[in-house]
Amino acid sequence: MLRLSALYRYPLKSCKGEPLQQVDLDRLGLDGDRRWMLVDEASGRFLTQRVVGKMSQLSALWNADGGLTLSAPGHSAIDIALPVSDAELRGVTIFKDSLRVPDAGDEAGAWVSEFIGKPTRLVQIPLDRARTTQAGYGRDDDQVAFADGFPLLLIGQASLEDLSQKVGRSLEMLRFRPNLVIEGSEAFAEDGWKRIRIGDVEFRVVKPCSRCILTTIDPQTGVRSDDREPLATLQKYRAQEEGAMFGQNLVNDGNGRLEVGMPVTVLE
Repeated sequence: MLRLSALYRYPLKSCKGEPLQQVDLDRLGLDGDRRWMLVDEASGRFLTQRVVGKMSQLSALWNADGGLTLSAPGHSAIDIALPVSDAELRGVTIFKDSLRVPDAGDEAGAWVSEFIGKPTRLVQIPLDRARTTQAGYGRDDDQVAFADGFPLLLIGQASLEDLSQKVGRSLEMLRFRPNLVIEGSEAFAEDGWKRIRIGDVEFRVVKPCSRCILTTIDPQTGVRSDDREPLATLQKYRAQEEGAMFGQNLVNDGNGRLEVGMPVTVLE
């Protein structure tokens, strides 16, 4: 039997993951997932671990009111409120998307600038300013917050075990930053799924996930592996035209609640 074995949320894009036992869904995926982002103050360009490896050590906990609590080694924790409705809007760029979103204010900006080591701003995306998902996949009205391209990422536990065996060492699931982990399937069974149901919510499987250098960063230490693993192995046996694939991007059709242990049904 397939079951939901783990849930993860990433309140601040490209920072530490938050394991969950249960979570609600809205039309942008898990409630609170990647609704906040760091951007370069001058250019508005988004920041990730791909360039700023130390972001792996930045913890961002989602608060019930939509705000954040940020903490990092050597830095005092700070509570950041959800921007008010008339907050200053900042122009930001994430991949090919340019949009204007609320800025979290100067106190938050000073804290993240000190951590990053250069002028940086913290921004938040409300539901009414969401981006559209990657063109050519899913539906024209599918939307996403600050995740790379789609609201949700699913990985099968057996797929991670298969990769770990090929690499020759145990790999952490958080290295791949999934939202949903499914247990009970064969390795890479998720490649063949088109629609699944968890609880009362149906999900469309819209696109394989192309992996990047971020997978080589240890999520606990922030240190990049010298041997480029596990990306090097993925490129040997999971390569497609768009890159080395690991995991499947999903879109949820409707809201609801997910809880670890729920059965998973493959509908198509």
